[in-house]
Amino acid sequence: MNNHCPNGLEVLTIAHPNTKGLSNPETAEAKDLAKIIDHTYLKPDGDREQIEKLCAEAREHHFASVCVNTTMVHLAAELLKDSGVNVCAVIGFPLGAATTASKVFEAQEAVRCGAVEVDMVINVGALKSKDYALVEYDIRKVVEGVPGTLVKVIIETCLLTDEEKVIACALSKAAGAHFVKTSTGFSKGGATVEDVALMRRVVGCEMGVKASGGIRDTETALAMVKAGASRLGVSASVAIVNGGKSHSADYIPRVTTSSP
Repeated sequence: MNNHCPNGLEVLTIAHPNTKGLSNPETAEAKDLAKIIDHTYLKPDGDREQIEKLCAEAREHHFASVCVNTTMVHLAAELLKDSGVNVCAVIGFPLGAATTASKVFEAQEAVRCGAVEVDMVINVGALKSKDYALVEYDIRKVVEGVPGTLVKVIIETCLLTDEEKVIACALSKAAGAHFVKTSTGFSKGGATVEDVALMRRVVGCEMGVKASGGIRDTETALAMVKAGASRLGVSASVAIVNGGKSHSADYIPRVTTSSP
Protein backbone atom coordinates (compact mmCIF):
# COMPACT_ATOMS: atom_id res chain seq x y z
CA MET A 1 0.00 0.00 0.00
CA ASN A 2 1.39 3.38 -1.00
CA ASN A 3 1.02 5.85 1.86
CA HIS A 4 3.00 8.59 0.16
CA CYS A 5 1.19 11.51 -1.38
CA PRO A 6 2.30 12.77 -4.80
CA ASN A 7 2.65 16.51 -5.11
CA GLY A 8 0.20 16.55 -7.97
CA LEU A 9 -2.71 14.90 -6.14
CA GLU A 10 -5.90 16.79 -6.89
CA VAL A 11 -7.50 18.12 -3.71
CA LEU A 12 -11.20 17.36 -3.34
CA THR A 13 -13.66 20.22 -3.27
CA ILE A 14 -15.41 20.68 0.07
CA ALA A 15 -18.86 19.26 -0.49
CA HIS A 16 -20.35 19.98 2.93
CA PRO A 17 -19.02 23.31 4.23
CA ASN A 18 -22.18 23.93 6.27
CA THR A 19 -21.64 23.79 10.03
CA LYS A 20 -25.31 24.13 10.91
CA GLY A 21 -26.40 20.52 10.39
CA LEU A 22 -29.94 19.39 9.66
CA SER A 23 -32.53 22.09 8.95
CA ASN A 24 -35.20 20.40 11.11
CA PRO A 25 -33.44 18.40 13.84
CA GLU A 26 -36.60 17.97 15.91
CA THR A 27 -38.31 15.99 13.15
CA ALA A 28 -35.23 14.22 11.78
CA GLU A 29 -35.38 10.52 10.93
CA ALA A 30 -32.72 7.88 10.41
CA LYS A 31 -32.56 8.49 6.66
CA ASP A 32 -31.80 12.18 7.23
CA LEU A 33 -28.64 11.50 9.21
CA ALA A 34 -26.38 10.38 6.35
CA LYS A 35 -25.63 13.93 5.23
CA ILE A 36 -24.12 14.84 8.63
CA ILE A 37 -22.21 11.63 9.33
CA ASP A 38 -18.42 11.39 9.33
CA HIS A 39 -18.05 7.67 8.59
CA THR A 40 -15.10 6.75 10.76
CA TYR A 41 -12.32 4.17 11.00
CA LEU A 42 -9.46 5.14 13.30
CA LYS A 43 -8.33 1.88 14.86
CA PRO A 44 -4.59 1.27 14.52
CA ASP A 45 -5.06 -2.05 12.71
CA GLY A 46 -7.01 -0.52 9.83
CA ASP A 47 -5.74 -1.94 6.54
CA ARG A 48 -6.41 -1.15 2.90
CA GLU A 49 -9.40 -3.50 2.70
CA GLN A 50 -11.11 -1.81 5.66
CA ILE A 51 -10.59 1.67 4.20
CA GLU A 52 -11.90 0.51 0.82
CA LYS A 53 -15.01 -0.82 2.57
CA LEU A 54 -15.39 2.43 4.51
CA CYS A 55 -15.20 4.51 1.34
CA ALA A 56 -17.57 2.22 -0.58
CA GLU A 57 -20.15 2.58 2.19
CA ALA A 58 -19.66 6.34 2.24
CA ARG A 59 -20.27 6.52 -1.51
CA GLU A 60 -23.36 4.33 -1.29
CA HIS A 61 -24.99 6.22 1.57
CA HIS A 62 -23.72 9.73 0.66
CA PHE A 63 -22.13 10.39 4.04
CA ALA A 64 -20.62 13.82 4.68
CA SER A 65 -17.10 12.44 4.97
CA VAL A 66 -14.89 9.56 5.88
CA CYS A 67 -12.66 10.18 8.89
CA VAL A 68 -9.35 8.33 8.82
CA ASN A 69 -5.83 8.44 10.17
CA THR A 70 -3.43 10.55 8.14
CA THR A 71 -1.62 7.55 6.70
CA MET A 72 -4.87 6.54 4.97
CA VAL A 73 -5.84 9.97 3.59
CA HIS A 74 -4.22 9.48 0.20
CA LEU A 75 -6.00 6.17 -0.36
CA ALA A 76 -9.35 7.58 0.77
CA ALA A 77 -8.95 10.63 -1.46
CA GLU A 78 -8.29 8.43 -4.48
CA LEU A 79 -11.26 6.19 -3.72
CA LEU A 80 -13.65 9.11 -3.15
CA LYS A 81 -12.61 11.37 -6.00
CA ASP A 82 -15.66 13.04 -7.58
CA SER A 83 -18.00 11.30 -5.11
CA GLY A 84 -19.12 14.36 -3.13
CA VAL A 85 -17.84 12.69 0.04
CA ASN A 86 -15.13 14.59 1.88
CA VAL A 87 -11.99 13.17 3.41
CA CYS A 88 -11.33 14.11 7.03
CA ALA A 89 -8.06 13.42 8.87
CA VAL A 90 -7.39 13.33 12.60
CA ILE A 91 -4.51 15.46 13.88
CA GLY A 92 -2.51 15.03 17.08
CA PHE A 93 -4.64 11.96 17.64
CA PRO A 94 -5.66 10.64 20.09
CA LEU A 95 -3.82 12.37 22.94
CA GLY A 96 -3.41 15.93 21.68
CA ALA A 97 -0.06 16.00 23.44
CA ALA A 98 2.10 16.68 20.38
CA THR A 99 3.79 20.03 19.85
CA THR A 100 1.96 22.72 17.94
CA ALA A 101 4.52 22.59 15.14
CA SER A 102 3.99 18.85 14.68
CA LYS A 103 0.21 19.29 14.60
CA VAL A 104 0.52 21.99 11.96
CA PHE A 105 2.82 19.82 9.86
CA GLU A 106 0.50 16.81 10.16
CA ALA A 107 -2.50 18.92 9.16
CA GLN A 108 -0.68 20.36 6.17
CA GLU A 109 0.49 16.91 5.11
CA ALA A 110 -3.06 15.59 5.40
CA VAL A 111 -4.39 18.40 3.22
CA ARG A 112 -1.63 17.81 0.68
CA CYS A 113 -2.71 14.18 0.55
CA GLY A 114 -6.35 15.07 -0.12
CA ALA A 115 -8.07 15.90 3.19
CA VAL A 116 -10.45 18.85 3.19
CA GLU A 117 -11.40 18.54 6.86
CA VAL A 118 -9.18 17.99 9.90
CA ASP A 119 -10.17 16.98 13.42
CA MET A 120 -7.44 18.10 15.82
CA VAL A 121 -7.13 17.18 19.49
CA ILE A 122 -6.54 20.04 21.92
CA ASN A 123 -3.65 20.10 24.35
CA VAL A 124 -5.63 18.69 27.27
CA GLY A 125 -2.71 19.01 29.66
CA ALA A 126 -2.32 22.70 28.89
CA LEU A 127 -6.04 23.23 29.47
CA LYS A 128 -5.85 21.42 32.80
CA SER A 129 -2.87 23.60 33.70
CA LYS A 130 -4.92 26.70 32.86
CA ASP A 131 -2.42 27.65 30.15
CA TYR A 132 -5.23 28.99 28.00
CA ALA A 133 -2.92 31.03 25.79
CA LEU A 134 -1.15 27.84 24.70
CA VAL A 135 -4.43 26.02 24.05
CA GLU A 136 -5.68 28.83 21.82
CA TYR A 137 -2.31 29.21 20.10
CA ASP A 138 -2.26 25.48 19.35
CA ILE A 139 -5.66 25.63 17.67
CA ARG A 140 -5.07 28.92 15.88
CA LYS A 141 -1.83 27.74 14.30
CA VAL A 142 -3.54 24.67 12.85
CA VAL A 143 -6.40 26.82 11.50
CA GLU A 144 -3.93 29.26 9.96
CA GLY A 145 -1.74 26.43 8.65
CA VAL A 146 -4.48 24.93 6.49
CA PRO A 147 -6.50 27.87 5.12
CA GLY A 148 -9.75 26.87 3.45
CA THR A 149 -9.88 23.61 5.39
CA LEU A 150 -12.70 22.79 7.80
CA VAL A 151 -11.14 22.49 11.27
CA LYS A 152 -12.87 20.61 14.08
CA VAL A 153 -11.43 20.76 17.61
CA ILE A 154 -11.72 17.63 19.75
CA ILE A 155 -11.93 18.75 23.38
CA GLU A 156 -12.19 15.25 24.95
CA THR A 157 -15.14 16.01 27.20
CA CYS A 158 -14.79 12.90 29.34
CA LEU A 159 -11.57 14.31 30.79
CA LEU A 160 -12.94 17.79 31.52
CA THR A 161 -15.09 19.49 34.11
CA ASP A 162 -18.07 21.46 32.84
CA GLU A 163 -16.09 24.66 33.42
CA GLU A 164 -13.20 23.32 31.35
CA LYS A 165 -15.60 22.29 28.57
CA VAL A 166 -16.92 25.84 28.41
CA ILE A 167 -13.40 27.26 28.30
CA ALA A 168 -12.26 24.79 25.64
CA CYS A 169 -15.22 25.71 23.42
CA ALA A 170 -14.65 29.43 23.92
CA LEU A 171 -10.95 29.10 23.06
CA SER A 172 -11.76 27.06 19.95
CA LYS A 173 -14.17 29.73 18.80
CA ALA A 174 -11.68 32.53 19.50
CA ALA A 175 -9.00 30.66 17.55
CA GLY A 176 -11.13 30.53 14.42
CA ALA A 177 -12.05 26.84 14.35
CA HIS A 178 -15.24 25.78 12.58
CA PHE A 179 -16.42 22.98 14.90
CA VAL A 180 -15.99 21.71 18.40
CA LYS A 181 -16.09 17.94 18.83
CA THR A 182 -16.80 15.93 21.95
CA SER A 183 -14.40 13.03 21.89
CA THR A 184 -11.65 11.01 20.24
CA GLY A 185 -13.44 7.78 21.11
CA PHE A 186 -10.13 6.51 22.49
CA SER A 187 -10.37 7.77 26.07
CA LYS A 188 -12.63 6.69 28.94
CA GLY A 189 -15.92 7.88 27.46
CA GLY A 190 -17.69 9.34 24.47
CA ALA A 191 -20.40 11.84 23.60
CA THR A 192 -23.32 12.63 25.89
CA VAL A 193 -26.46 14.60 25.17
CA GLU A 194 -25.63 16.91 28.09
CA ASP A 195 -22.19 17.73 26.73
CA VAL A 196 -23.49 18.38 23.23
CA ALA A 197 -26.13 20.76 24.61
CA LEU A 198 -23.53 22.56 26.71
CA MET A 199 -21.16 22.94 23.77
CA ARG A 200 -23.95 24.27 21.57
CA ARG A 201 -24.87 26.87 24.19
CA VAL A 202 -21.26 28.07 24.33
CA VAL A 203 -20.50 28.29 20.61
CA GLY A 204 -23.94 29.44 19.48
CA CYS A 205 -24.92 29.20 15.84
CA GLU A 206 -21.59 30.38 14.45
CA MET A 207 -19.87 27.01 14.85
CA GLY A 208 -20.70 23.37 14.34
CA VAL A 209 -20.83 20.79 17.12
CA LYS A 210 -19.71 17.25 16.36
CA ALA A 211 -20.78 14.39 18.62
CA SER A 212 -18.54 11.34 18.54
CA GLY A 213 -17.71 8.31 20.63
CA GLY A 214 -20.17 5.63 21.71
CA ILE A 215 -22.95 6.48 19.24
CA ARG A 216 -24.05 3.08 17.95
CA ASP A 217 -27.79 3.33 17.27
CA THR A 218 -30.33 5.58 15.58
CA GLU A 219 -32.02 6.65 18.80
CA THR A 220 -28.78 7.95 20.30
CA ALA A 221 -27.77 9.64 17.06
CA LEU A 222 -31.10 11.48 16.82
CA ALA A 223 -30.84 12.52 20.48
CA MET A 224 -27.44 14.07 19.79
CA VAL A 225 -28.86 16.00 16.84
CA LYS A 226 -31.78 17.29 18.88
CA ALA A 227 -29.32 18.40 21.58
CA GLY A 228 -27.41 20.51 19.05
CA ALA A 229 -25.04 18.27 17.10
CA SER A 230 -24.55 19.30 13.48
CA ARG A 231 -22.16 16.46 12.65
CA LEU A 232 -21.84 12.90 13.96
CA GLY A 233 -18.61 10.93 14.10
CA VAL A 234 -19.56 7.26 14.04
CA SER A 235 -18.33 3.89 12.85
CA ALA A 236 -21.80 2.31 13.05
CA SER A 237 -23.00 4.64 10.30
CA VAL A 238 -24.72 2.08 8.08
CA ALA A 239 -26.68 0.58 10.98
CA ILE A 240 -27.68 4.05 12.16
CA VAL A 241 -29.06 5.28 8.83
CA ASN A 242 -30.92 1.99 8.44
CA GLY A 243 -32.61 2.47 11.79
CA GLY A 244 -30.63 -0.23 13.56
CA LYS A 245 -27.92 -0.69 16.13
CA SER A 246 -24.31 -1.85 16.10
CA HIS A 247 -22.95 -3.87 19.01
CA SER A 248 -19.30 -3.28 18.16
CA ALA A 249 -17.33 -0.90 20.37
CA ASP A 250 -15.94 2.17 18.63
CA TYR A 251 -13.53 3.23 21.31
CA ILE A 252 -10.83 1.50 23.27
CA PRO A 253 -11.97 0.60 26.80
CA ARG A 254 -9.84 1.39 29.79
CA VAL A 255 -7.49 -1.30 30.95
CA THR A 256 -8.05 -2.02 34.62
CA THR A 257 -5.84 -3.96 36.96
CA SER A 258 -6.84 -5.69 40.13
CA SER A 259 -4.96 -5.24 43.38
CA PRO A 260 -2.59 -8.09 44.24
